[in-house]
Amino acid sequence: MQDVIVIKLGGVASDNLTETFFKQISAWQKEGKKIVVVHGGGHYISEMMERLKLSVQIKAGLRVTTEEALTITKMVLLGQVQPMITAYFQQAGFSVVGLNASSSQLITGEYIDQHTLGAVGEVVEIDTGLLDDLLSTAHLPVVAPLGLTKAGEWLNINADHVACKIAEAMEAEALYLLTDVPGVKKADTWLKQLTPVEITQLKAADVIKGGMLPKIESAQTAIESGVKKVHITNQINKAGTIIRKEEVQV
Repeated sequence: MQDVIVIKLGGVASDNLTETFFKQISAWQKEGKKIVVVHGGGHYISEMMERLKLSVQIKAGLRVTTEEALTITKMVLLGQVQPMITAYFQQAGFSVVGLNASSSQLITGEYIDQHTLGAVGEVVEIDTGLLDDLLSTAHLPVVAPLGLTKAGEWLNINADHVACKIAEAMEAEALYLLTDVPGVKKADTWLKQLTPVEITQLKAADVIKGGMLPKIESAQTAIESGVKKVHITNQINKAGTIIRKEEVQV
């Protein structure tokens, strides 16, 4: 389905939902594009854990998720963040549906390293049938980054990873990873484009690290799996850093 655009909302999600953002989504829909949104919630989860005086542990850009942290993560994502985002979309005139892993087993996952990371998972399968049905009726799906194992255990999954896997499964023409920075930075320069080979080189040189690491690795896999291009940017109407399989001369 080459007319699909997947968008991941990151950082403080409400900061992304500007008039410019909604104008761009509307313009794409008028062109016949089908939009899927994946939202994160790390800022809100950390804020809630700090209020409850619980420690926040991050390893290789992933949140260590204890049983208590998983409960809070589900509560914040499904009870606070997703309703906020869907309400913004509805107020802007869109037909929107909030989804999570329990929506027809939308996201099947498995543990990455239960001993080290707890209930942190990675995507094994996306139920594209549910998304196709919603998109065919002009609905805009908004997906929470939670998964379920085949045994029915909930998993906290990195939202960039979920967005990339949905983009792969839907054969998306473009993926936008919205974050709080305008792209990938090398030294003092924001890079206009990257290829998977260049990403591997930057990782080896320790230029890409921390929270950008899982984002870039997921984007790299998406490109290698057939997604045409990935934008890492802080504004939907700005190209940011474009990741493609081959470098394009500009």
